[in-house]
Amino acid sequence: MSTMATHVEQVPALGRAEAAALAATENARFVRLVGLLSNGDWAAPTDCPAWDVRALASHVLGAMEANISIRVFIHQLRAGKKAAGDRPDIDGMTEVQVRERSNLTPAELVEQLTIAAPRAARARQRVPAPMRRLPLKVEVEKVMETWRLGYLVDIIFTRDTWMHRIDIARATGQPLDLTAAHDGRIVADVVAEWARRHGLSFSLNLTGPAGGTFTGGDGGEDITLDAVEFCRILSGRGSGVGLLAQAVPF
Repeated sequence: MSTMATHVEQVPALGRAEAAALAATENARFVRLVGLLSNGDWAAPTDCPAWDVRALASHVLGAMEANISIRVFIHQLRAGKKAAGDRPDIDGMTEVQVRERSNLTPAELVEQLTIAAPRAARARQRVPAPMRRLPLKVEVEKVMETWRLGYLVDIIFTRDTWMHRIDIARATGQPLDLTAAHDGRIVADVVAEWARRHGLSFSLNLTGPAGGTFTGGDGGEDITLDAVEFCRILSGRGSGVGLLAQAVPF
């Protein structure tokens, strides 16, 4: 981790090529982690209250398969709207992903994740520019936001897989593979969005292999925290006060 502070405005936005490389690496790391799990690990509860490890892996597989096939994506979207009821559509969609893969054994999940992971990363990279500009209505912390499809494809899908890799490692005690080049880049992008969303001054020292030191404005809150824990808090898996109460989508 560098000891030099980076002004948050100097964190570059993730371009299409870099986002594709991060997606490929993250998908591969997720597959590598689930391949290490023992039989007993799959029933372990996770930080996602409704899901054990097996359900969480089923969701990630379902998301990857939706990345690969527009037919699968549309099916999940339509079925998810019906399943959601009064909840956000994304809740219904993830519920469908898990339910429709509930018959797979852990070995079958690992096998299908291994096949889907590289294909999903490549498919996301091939989404054409006109489609990337399409607007999407998404509920974040009970507020409707308008996202571009490119933000979902390049940013959110990778963050989601990354955070679920953390969920599984925490649930099972498996080691978490973290590097500055990969995980640190994901965290830096999260920090930049977090800073844009709250718009206030801060000094942030994130520790660990994925960490870094960031500043925004003059003065403000001075925060020191493990990088992974910082992201867990912003994702809603932990609780924070002050600027740490500002949520960021994962």
